[in-house]
Amino acid sequence: MSDTVEFELVSPERLLKSEPVDMVVVPGAEGDFGVLPGHSPMISAVRPGVIDIHQGSQVSERIFVAGGFAEVSPERCTVLAEEAVAVADIDRDTAEKRLEDAKAAFAEAEDGAAPAAEKEIKTAEAMLAAASSAS
Repeated sequence: MSDTVEFELVSPERLLKSEPVDMVVVPGAEGDFGVLPGHSPMISAVRPGVIDIHQGSQVSERIFVAGGFAEVSPERCTVLAEEAVAVADIDRDTAEKRLEDAKAAFAEAEDGAAPAAEKEIKTAEAMLAAASSAS
C-alpha cells in the first residue's frame, strides 16, 4: 500500500489539482473528514469551507471550496467543487462585498429564490472566514 493518497480537485471548468498527498481534510456536509491512504470508500456532499492539503506533518496548501461532492477510495480523494480558490488568493474586501450582496439578494428574494440566496450567504460567510484565517 502506498503512503500517499492521490488528491484531485475538479472545478466545472477544469482539473485544478492532481497530486499525491500525505493527507487531505475536506469540509464534508456532516463535518470535516480526513483522508489517508487506505481510507474506506465513501461519497460525501461538501459544504462551503477550506480543504487542507497535508505534506508531512504540515498543511502545505489551503483551498476554499464553495461546495460540491467528494468521492473517496483507498487510493484517491476526488473533490468536484462548485468553485475553488486558494485561501491566500481570497481578497477580504471582495468576500465582504459578496456577503453584503448575498444578504441583499436574500432580503429581496421571492419564496422560490430564497433557498439559493440563503446558500450564497453561507458560501460568502465561509469565504470571509477563510480569508480571515489567512491573515
